[in-house]
Amino acid sequence: MLLTLFGLTAAVLPLITPRLGTKAFLVGAVPPTAAFVATLAQTAQAQGPGVRERFGWLPQLGFALDLRLDALSWTLALVVTGVGALVLLYCVSYFRDDEPGLGRFAATLTAFAGAMYGLVIADDVYLLFTFWELTSVLSYLLIGHYSDRRASRGAALQALLVTTLGGLAMLVGLVLLQDAAGRTTLSGLVAAPPVLTDPRAIAGIALVLAGAVTKSAIWPFHFWLPGAMAAPTPVSAYLHAAAMVKAGVYLVLRLAPAFAAAPGWRETLVSLGVVTMLVGGVRALREHDLKLVLAGGTVAQLGFLMIVSSLGTAGSEVAGVALLVAHALFKSTLFLVTGIVDHAVGTRDLRRISGLGRRLPVLAGTAVLAAASMAGIPPLLGFVTKEAALIALGHGPQPWGAIGLAGVVVGSVLTVAYALRFVWGAFATKRGVVQTEVSPERPAFLAPPAALALASLVLGPLAGLVVEPAAVRAAAGLPGEAEHLALWHGPTLELLLSTITVAGGVALFLLRVPVARLQQRVRLGFTGEDAYRRTLRTLDITATRATATIQTGSLPFYLAIILTVFVGATAAVLLSTGILAAPPLFATAAQSVTAVLMVVAALAATAAGKRFQAVVLTGVTGLGMAVLFGLQGAPDLALTQVLVDLVTLIAFVLVLRRLPARLGVAHDTGSRPAVRILLGVAVAAVMVAVVLTTLAARTATPISEAFERLAVEIGHGDNVVNVTLVDIRGWDTFGEITVLVAAATGVASLVFVGGRSDRLPSLGRGKRAGLLGRRRSVDPEVTSGTWLLAGRTLRPEYRSILLEVAVRLTFHATIVVSVYLLFAGHDLPGGGFAGGLVAGLALTGRYLAAGRFELGLAAPLNAGVLLGLGLVLAAGTAVVPLLLGSPALTSHYVGADLGWFGKVSFSTSSIFDIGVYLIVVGVVLDVLRSLGGEVDRAYEEADESREAVPR
Repeated sequence: MLLTLFGLTAAVLPLITPRLGTKAFLVGAVPPTAAFVATLAQTAQAQGPGVRERFGWLPQLGFALDLRLDALSWTLALVVTGVGALVLLYCVSYFRDDEPGLGRFAATLTAFAGAMYGLVIADDVYLLFTFWELTSVLSYLLIGHYSDRRASRGAALQALLVTTLGGLAMLVGLVLLQDAAGRTTLSGLVAAPPVLTDPRAIAGIALVLAGAVTKSAIWPFHFWLPGAMAAPTPVSAYLHAAAMVKAGVYLVLRLAPAFAAAPGWRETLVSLGVVTMLVGGVRALREHDLKLVLAGGTVAQLGFLMIVSSLGTAGSEVAGVALLVAHALFKSTLFLVTGIVDHAVGTRDLRRISGLGRRLPVLAGTAVLAAASMAGIPPLLGFVTKEAALIALGHGPQPWGAIGLAGVVVGSVLTVAYALRFVWGAFATKRGVVQTEVSPERPAFLAPPAALALASLVLGPLAGLVVEPAAVRAAAGLPGEAEHLALWHGPTLELLLSTITVAGGVALFLLRVPVARLQQRVRLGFTGEDAYRRTLRTLDITATRATATIQTGSLPFYLAIILTVFVGATAAVLLSTGILAAPPLFATAAQSVTAVLMVVAALAATAAGKRFQAVVLTGVTGLGMAVLFGLQGAPDLALTQVLVDLVTLIAFVLVLRRLPARLGVAHDTGSRPAVRILLGVAVAAVMVAVVLTTLAARTATPISEAFERLAVEIGHGDNVVNVTLVDIRGWDTFGEITVLVAAATGVASLVFVGGRSDRLPSLGRGKRAGLLGRRRSVDPEVTSGTWLLAGRTLRPEYRSILLEVAVRLTFHATIVVSVYLLFAGHDLPGGGFAGGLVAGLALTGRYLAAGRFELGLAAPLNAGVLLGLGLVLAAGTAVVPLLLGSPALTSHYVGADLGWFGKVSFSTSSIFDIGVYLIVVGVVLDVLRSLGGEVDRAYEEADESREAVPR
């Protein structure tokens, strides 16, 4: 329900934002606030046995939508929803009402909050992956909000490519872990993990970690996070401090209890975490943009989180969860403070800001609290969590616990230094820097960061209320006791290390001038961002060269490449698996004769000199297929094949009439004809092998054997083919008709380039008609009731009176036949597809007999409306049963005995068939309108223009 609320709110926000302006963010804050309250209300269950919900999805495959709220997901859900609500409230003051794309931004940010909430409560790994990738896509839209800026577009694409590719690698890893463990839930994988020496498990773990480190900006994939600072500050505060970048750490925390002992787990994550913490800290000391200072610090803190979370002990689980909360609070606060500073002075360059602390004291106090928490100063939450982390590392598995501890100590020195640098850069009075005027502090603007900073202060002594060690340990399934979160553990080694880090950080800050000079002298070598840019450049160069080599403009060459790849790949598979015994090729002599005729027609088509001749000969093979269907006792398939063949032939004719009548003369010499023949034979042989192998490879009883019974029991029809299409396998048919609609729209769009018109032309009363380049006056009183319209629209030499009369006389009867096939198809040969094709052929006859105006008179309908209405009817038969509590596409049957008039029956699946009928008619009408009527109109205008030029 809560996830639905996020989605509905995101859908509504673009509609109400033009009226509400920035106050629309108040509406966007409702779903995360509701989720925050609901999560708090489930505290007792989450800290105890946990809350689980399961929704069936694909029970045959064992897939379900599993949701789980335990101590870990409860804590992260509070962070995601709480910080998300405050950031949305902050946006009310941050943006102006005339901000371009404000509604889109509000909707995307709200949708992101929902996706992140779904990610932390998902227990099914594939549901988690869905939310995982959704956050990547939404973050792309948020980072690229300023689409007119090249930096925003580049940063958005960079973040999308890195995180999405990592997510795809993670998906493969999850599949391998499921294959090795036989489970699709995180809780199941942790409770009963696969054998860690299993090659599938080792590869799966490595790929899952690839997804985690890319999402959480761990070195060498850390470069995308500083680039993402091109986004608006609320995005940086939420996505890159409190939410999305935590996803990888969250996944590691989830899996570490079961997989920390896997080969390479701790070695990889601790090593990368230490490097990330040091690289991020050094970068934060080098930047002058306040957001980039925080971005470097975020990278460093993510490395810290990854080091602690990777150990897989009870202490590291508790410390990791506590660090997630502390980091989300202080880092989102600092980003929001940066946004206010930017609004106040118009810059984020710390070299140009001076004296802001005296003029904005509340803002400065908020920043000091958050920076102190980041530096690990008591009594703030950051100090408590850092102490817990140092204890967990000191008592963790060795030697990686000790290596992580050393890295954290050095990295924490850098953390204190850049925390001081941020506060000094934003609020201190600097010599030689002019103090600019600032507007007074607005309470509504200050409230969100102030609330987060106060939370860091209040939760320091009360950290155990948010992160209860026993509950976290139980949720992770770890034995033993976890260290309690407390402000004072006595005079311990960890306290000494904390003191050293603070003293070292202060000293490093005081030496900032010589440190800056040293950083200027030391240039980093090849970085991750360099690798990213070189990779993209290499891909561009490779694509350009491949395109120049392959895209030669020769259609035969393109076909040769496609067919060669097909033959090579398919033959390799067939040869590696072996071809099974093939069934008999022909059952009757009639089939043999038909097959021979099809082969002869195909060979004749290759030798045809004219285009129309080649198309007709190709159509013979289609009609031969219809004969084979009929001989096999499949009248529905035979009827449909004949109709499809005729419509296809007509479509070819519509195109070929604007091409030269004769085929081009080939100038191939040498071995090219032989190569073409060899390739053609190879394709034919592979296709034969594929068909025979497919027919002979079946070992289980096909489900289609039950279709005859199901057609009567479920679909209430005697025509198995039609009931299968509209009922038993209705989803397949729905997908196919959707493709038909897309294809018709695509064809029309290619033709109607300047401005697509959905209505065919028709001659109104008293209108003068163009005659393919020759105009003549028409008496409205005489012609208003003309039966044969072509007399006013076609030249005499283009007319066939006999054809026009025959088409007119048979048109209505043909339409009646099409309707009969539509409604009789449930029990007899026919159906919506066949009926629609017959109606389409009737319309085609009107067009071929008398042109586009005749077609407009025969079908004064909007092809787009027919297509849309058909799709709505088909979709409605799937959706309505769901609303009534039945499975999708469930059909209902109504029958009555009318005595002397006989029995009548109606199945709701016939509504689906009517939708198919309308779509087929719409497709034919759209093709005739675009390839026929619009092409005719264009040539008429061209002919008129030529005749208008004096000679």
